Amino acid sequence: MTAATASPGAARARLSALPAIGVAVAAILSVPVLVVFANVFRPSGGVWAHLASTVLWDYIANTVLLTLGVALGTAMGGVAAAWLVTMTRFPLSRVLEWAMVLPLAMPAYVVAYAYTDFLQVSGTLQTALRAYTGWSARDYWFPAIRSVPGAIMVMTFTLYPYVYLLARAAFLEQSVCALEVGRTLGCGPWRNFFRVALPLARPAIAAGVALALMETLADFGTVEFFGVQTFTTGIYRTWFGMGEPVAAAQLAAVLMLFVLAVMGLERATRGQSRVHHSSARYRPLPTPRLQGWRAGLALVVCSAPVVLGFILPVLLLLRLVRYDDSDMLGPRLLYFAGNSLILAATVAALAVSVALSIAYAQRLHPSRATRLSARVASLGYAIPGSVIAVGVLMTAGWLDQGVDRAFKAAFGISTGLLFSGTIAAVSFGLLVRFLAVALNTVEASLAKIRPSMDQAARMLGRGPADTLRRVHAPLMAGSIGTAALLVFVDAMKELPATVILRPFNFDTLAVQAANLAKDERLASAAVPSLAIVLAGILPVLLLSRAIARSRPGQ
Repeated sequence: MTAATASPGAARARLSALPAIGVAVAAILSVPVLVVFANVFRPSGGVWAHLASTVLWDYIANTVLLTLGVALGTAMGGVAAAWLVTMTRFPLSRVLEWAMVLPLAMPAYVVAYAYTDFLQVSGTLQTALRAYTGWSARDYWFPAIRSVPGAIMVMTFTLYPYVYLLARAAFLEQSVCALEVGRTLGCGPWRNFFRVALPLARPAIAAGVALALMETLADFGTVEFFGVQTFTTGIYRTWFGMGEPVAAAQLAAVLMLFVLAVMGLERATRGQSRVHHSSARYRPLPTPRLQGWRAGLALVVCSAPVVLGFILPVLLLLRLVRYDDSDMLGPRLLYFAGNSLILAATVAALAVSVALSIAYAQRLHPSRATRLSARVASLGYAIPGSVIAVGVLMTAGWLDQGVDRAFKAAFGISTGLLFSGTIAAVSFGLLVRFLAVALNTVEASLAKIRPSMDQAARMLGRGPADTLRRVHAPLMAGSIGTAALLVFVDAMKELPATVILRPFNFDTLAVQAANLAKDERLASAAVPSLAIVLAGILPVLLLSRAIARSRPGQ
């Protein structure tokens, strides 16, 4: 029986099967998170009273300040840069199109190490200042890099590419007709941007800011190194320092409530509005060349994040490499790089596939079950990696024990650590951790495809899976590539979950860099840190090219 002559019953079966698969996959991925949050209902003794009387309010205040600062910085910088390089031309604009993504390959904690070595009292900058002026360290004031503003600066420089990538993809997909209608109604360039282009790109921008905020809330390396007390550091110290996993899980629950409040506020302000492409005519976007001070201002706006978030940290790391006397430059580096590449590529492929199945399940059957399962499955991105790792270890340990008992009873053999002792555990943990990166990107792109295209495909006898493969996937190629790269680079940089879940003798570049930095061997840590950056450059270039060609009609 061909697709064109398939019975209505078979079509309905396919329609009901795909949402069920999406819900089942989301339920499996939510198990580690649910295992951790099951501890919320257990008594924690007097730990909460102790936290409330000492550091809890510092956790709240610093977390709020950090999220507000990073949200404002990434939104303003990412959207402005995406609009300028997409809609205008100025000196080096073609280079900055792809260079703006480079800071995404820089782990925030590595940038923190580089800037601390450069800006601290004994660093290069202040040493040169004292040598030039003859001052002592007490004769002048210098901003402290190890502070909340310092953490906001470092995270903004490394996280704004989330907003830039999604905003640029959204601007490239906009129809020239909508922009021309704005001009005919008397809107100048500024009003056209704020009243036409920005509302059309809002879903993508909101997704980018949400990704940046969740990464900020889950960061541990930067805030710990800077001595900033947040919910994340509190969870680590309560769990691993005080030995109170129940209280740590309850802190994680409070952190998740904060994330849910932010997401709910964004959805409430959006209301019932929807954004779809209303025109099938796609002509080349108008890109006027800026002149004079406007060109200079655009160059500064777009180049400053690249210089401060990538070029300067790389130069500082290269300077540190000169003082490295270890054996990192050799076969050991290739071994760590191979492990990182295998792990990151596996997680990226899994994340994109799972995100497509979950997002498409919501489109086919937008019920409360599909929406709730997607939100629960994507909560892992806002939870510290070590907390997820503990949930994965608890689940994998239970599976190992069950399978081992079954095989011993049936065949008299022991399977050992089949799940928790292999790369499967770390791959699953990173999938849970970074699924939201792919899911938010895929959902934002899928939401802009008009529902009439699904109906047209259905009338032509195409089933849901065939419609996804032949219609939706080609239209979403740029966003799918964006999701894959984001997950790849994040998996390369991930530290806490990888440290806990990795099998024996399976160190990655991030793990090795952290171990060396912990021992105050920043010169040796600079070598694997630079390797992480180099591994992310080629995907960044390929992604920039794919996004530039993702405009419909080209």
